[in-house]
Amino acid sequence: MNIITGATGNIGNALVKTLIKNGESVIAVTRNPGKAVQMFGNTVEVVEVDVMDTVALHEVFKKGSSIFILNPPADPAGNTDVEERKTAKSIITALKQLEEHKRVVVESTLGNQQGDHIGDLGVLYELEEGIKKLPHDYRIIRPAYYMSNWRMALAEAKKSKTITSFYPADFKFPMVAPDDIAILAAKLMTAEKADQINPIEGPEEYSPNDVANAIAQIISKPVELKVIPEEAWEQTYQDMGFSASAAKSYSNMTKISLYGGFERPKNPVLGKTSLFEYLQTVNNLNT
Repeated sequence: MNIITGATGNIGNALVKTLIKNGESVIAVTRNPGKAVQMFGNTVEVVEVDVMDTVALHEVFKKGSSIFILNPPADPAGNTDVEERKTAKSIITALKQLEEHKRVVVESTLGNQQGDHIGDLGVLYELEEGIKKLPHDYRIIRPAYYMSNWRMALAEAKKSKTITSFYPADFKFPMVAPDDIAILAAKLMTAEKADQINPIEGPEEYSPNDVANAIAQIISKPVELKVIPEEAWEQTYQDMGFSASAAKSYSNMTKISLYGGFERPKNPVLGKTSLFEYLQTVNNLNT
């Protein structure tokens, strides 16, 4: 049995459907069972669990031989560093209390590193380190920047013919689609042997200009790219509803990505989905 946390998110949703397509049994763990039933029908068992309910989480984990871990994003209106560390601790505790060894696949991130106020980079570093100390067979996925982060840009462009970016217009960096991560995760959940660290990127690197051009082609309208200067990052995040602490963390995370504050993997898994293909699929689903 495969246990999937975050089952109704972009990656969890794709992973559940990939496993079902492959003939695997799945328990979908979510805080929104109605949404899960709408997505998956009666093809999976849906279990409603709050990730902060460590006891309930532990009981669900006992049912599976393979467990997919995704630390849920916290509400950016609060202190995301504190809240996401709390959920990571709850997950680690629930796994630690298991008497039987499990196969644990962890959704981490490219560039994770020790530190405070650096968003997912610091939180997921701590999640990785905590799980590495447990007796389970762990397989960690380190994805590049999610292509799904541009979904809002597509919606923005339809309304205003503009998109905004915190990165310079011509700055190219690796991105990856949720479906490609799901394909890798499904393999790691079902393979008897696998690498412990699994970086994944898309088929090529893209810049914000590439995003604007792809969206313009999809919506058949010109799209203007507006680049937010670094000195305005924190205020821009706060204007979007982020707390001051969350705005600081997200800005610091962006700086690390922009200025190469981590070593790129030499031989990442390469997904097949291009940025254009991903955004076109999103657009078709929403029209």
